[in-house]
Amino acid sequence: MDFDKYQLRAAKYDLSEKTSDLKAVGFIEKVLGLTGEAGEAADKIKKILRDKDGVVSEEDKELIAKELGDTLWYIAAISRYLDLPLSEIAEGNIAKLENRFQRNKIHGEGDKR
Repeated sequence: MDFDKYQLRAAKYDLSEKTSDLKAVGFIEKVLGLTGEAGEAADKIKKILRDKDGVVSEEDKELIAKELGDTLWYIAAISRYLDLPLSEIAEGNIAKLENRFQRNKIHGEGDKR
């Protein structure tokens, strides 16, 4: 699915008013939702490592995919609130990674690698 189409379609399920006010409850809810869903995905992976010796079942994949989908929804909402097309975020991220890769800086830490 096209990122911008996803972003547009996902907006239907946002019950908050679109705002770029970082102090607005709807905006804060989206940021907290993003961290919560990312945490749920990480927790599922942690339990697979802890309880299943890192062996991922098809059911595990389905559950993780649902959490990642929820994470994507929050990313789409936050970026929509800020008038940032999801496709531009994706393209910018690939460009940044390619630049780091070309300079052999794909590993390491820091934003300005």
